[in-house]
Amino acid sequence: MAKVKAKREVNKAKPYRFPWIKVVIVLTVLLGAWLIYLDAVIRDKFEGRRWQLPAQVYAQPMELYPGQTLALARFTSGLDQLGYARVSRVQAPGEFSVSGSGVDVHVRSFRFPEEAQKAGRYQLTFSGQTLTGIRQNQSEVDWLRLDPMRIAGIYPNSGEDRVLVSLQDVPKTLTDTLIAVEDRGFYTHWGVSPLAIARAFWVNIRSGSVVQGGSTLTQQLVKNFFLSDQQTLGRKLNEAFMSLLLEVHYAKEEILETYLNEVFLAQAGRRAIHGFEQGSLHFFGKSVSDLTADQIALLVGMVKGPSFYEPRRNPERAMSRRNLVLDVMADQGILKDDDASALKKRSLGVVKVGQSSANRYPGFLALVRKQLAEDYSADVLRSDGLKIFTTLDPMVQDSAEEAMVQTTASLAKSSPKNNELQGAMIVTSHANGEVVAMISDRNPRFSGFNRALEAKRQIGSLIKPVIAVTALQSGKATLASRLNDTSFKLLFDNGKEWQPANYDGLEHGQVLLNSALAHSYNLAFARLGIDLGVADVLSTLGYLGVDDLPEAYPATMLGAVNLTPLQVTQVYQNLLGGGFAVPIRTIRAVSRADGSQVARYPYRTQQVLSPEVAYLLQHALVSVAREGTARSIYSRFSSDVVLGGKTGTTNDNRDSWFVGFDGRFLVTTWLGRDDNGVTSLTGSSGALKVWADVLARVGPESWQPVKPESVEWAYVEEETGNLSREGCPGVVALPFIAGTEPQDKSGCLSVDSGIEAIRSWWQGVFE
Repeated sequence: MAKVKAKREVNKAKPYRFPWIKVVIVLTVLLGAWLIYLDAVIRDKFEGRRWQLPAQVYAQPMELYPGQTLALARFTSGLDQLGYARVSRVQAPGEFSVSGSGVDVHVRSFRFPEEAQKAGRYQLTFSGQTLTGIRQNQSEVDWLRLDPMRIAGIYPNSGEDRVLVSLQDVPKTLTDTLIAVEDRGFYTHWGVSPLAIARAFWVNIRSGSVVQGGSTLTQQLVKNFFLSDQQTLGRKLNEAFMSLLLEVHYAKEEILETYLNEVFLAQAGRRAIHGFEQGSLHFFGKSVSDLTADQIALLVGMVKGPSFYEPRRNPERAMSRRNLVLDVMADQGILKDDDASALKKRSLGVVKVGQSSANRYPGFLALVRKQLAEDYSADVLRSDGLKIFTTLDPMVQDSAEEAMVQTTASLAKSSPKNNELQGAMIVTSHANGEVVAMISDRNPRFSGFNRALEAKRQIGSLIKPVIAVTALQSGKATLASRLNDTSFKLLFDNGKEWQPANYDGLEHGQVLLNSALAHSYNLAFARLGIDLGVADVLSTLGYLGVDDLPEAYPATMLGAVNLTPLQVTQVYQNLLGGGFAVPIRTIRAVSRADGSQVARYPYRTQQVLSPEVAYLLQHALVSVAREGTARSIYSRFSSDVVLGGKTGTTNDNRDSWFVGFDGRFLVTTWLGRDDNGVTSLTGSSGALKVWADVLARVGPESWQPVKPESVEWAYVEEETGNLSREGCPGVVALPFIAGTEPQDKSGCLSVDSGIEAIRSWWQGVFE
């Protein structure tokens, strides 16, 4: 027993040794593995695609030239839309001033697909409704293009909005100020700087506010790029390690450029504004390369607290912060003391709506997306930073919106039937098919159901020009052909019957085709369509742009055809195209984020009608405005202006249509109720009023068609359709394809011919 006890005592006395070496080895291995993992994370992010970049969608730029029809007020309104700042004295890009009939404007720089446009200062003079001159440095300028308005973005799922900018395009004043305020040792430290933390603490104590931060720019970038905002020891350690690794692998310039594009500067609704370029567009409406020193100071100052120093919501805080940064700039020699003092007296200069405004025109953007989807995947649109240059004209769009809102509000008050009134409108340039404006809801900012693209409604009398074209193209009729506008009844095999009627309930007997179209006589066109063949008329509708044709029923000859406003626009676009089908388009070009061009969308045409038939039909549509169902428009416009169009009304006034045109624009307007309920509106009392209001706002121009050589004009009697002459009673001048003029002559023409023959004989005798 004694031996056993002694042995136990010996074992108890042996000291315990903790395996420190093994622990250190294990921790070292784990740390090494963790560093390898962090290194892989950093490399993957920096050497792959660093950001998902939203597609930027732009309107067409405002193009200016001497002699252009453009009022001073309309031009300055356009500058306001673009986010230009109205000042007393122009000093920087993105500013303009007005003096009398002149405008001094400093145009911003912009990278178009075909070239990079530099900023420049110009003087414009106006007289009445005309831009009379453009000058730069006392020299006359023939043409000037402004930077386009950014109207929308197609954003990634993260909601981040940024525009990439290279370090070389960022003003040195900005980078110097950023480093002076955020990280003065940026070019000497290895990602983490204990001295910077101590120095920032001391500077902030002296100033009484937060002027400098302790984290390096590299640490801030790592936090924003890779980590969360949790204030934990683990996150801080990761931040330090990743900052060191980032500095090992990448040059200071690359880190700085990435920071400039990553830094968070504002929240705009669902969009997070990242990067100085996007921040500059958001707050000042111009590129970072065009910023003034005080604007740079504001953006740099906001880095510390984007929400706290948000200049639109907290202007006093923002002003105080900006002025502190200006003091730092002066202290570091970036600015002279006198310059800093002068800049501190300036206002913040923040525009009301910057170039980063989100999806202002949802109806138009829906059509852009639809056409983009033919060439680009949704992922590419949300992540590759494409620049999409569209056809939208903001001034025409705003005019259309004002007309729709105000006119529908007035119509809604005129009758209880119109309480639920809705509307849609598409405005195209009939010369090339470009959509310059589009409205899909009575509330233009509504982004839900798109009536312009998706609402299929009966088109009523809008079908009649298609019937007329079928007749003219086939050679079975001319504009002077007499149609029978009398009642009739069709009996079908199933025992049902169809008996159409005119809107006024009357019959008009024998009428010329031109007059029947002008007054929209149902009976005459129902008979004509059935005689031609319903299938043939629908075939014409097909090559005018409608793919999903309805079944061939007699009722389709009175507009029992469901089409969207977009489809109607395409049909009439082709009717005005001089015989050529002109596809509707919303996109002019697409470029990459660096400005290099990806694709152009050129003007394309295909002949679908003879030019002669197109010319005849266009004259008939002008007659609708001159003497027919749309004649009320001349209560608003001078009779010297040549306009045309076609009204459309469906059963019980459920749909009010007008498709009208002047020398520039084709406008399709629809009014009705979503529940297909009854309204009090015809085409002329509803949609026509909206169109007229749009035209009054943009300024009408006369329609000037090109007459084919084989078209000749002649006078015919309206009552008989017989050939006549000018000065005879009851005659009208009509165009004819050569050789198709009426063969029968009026008595007035016969008397005139006899007198001319006698006169010629006497002249021959006495010569």
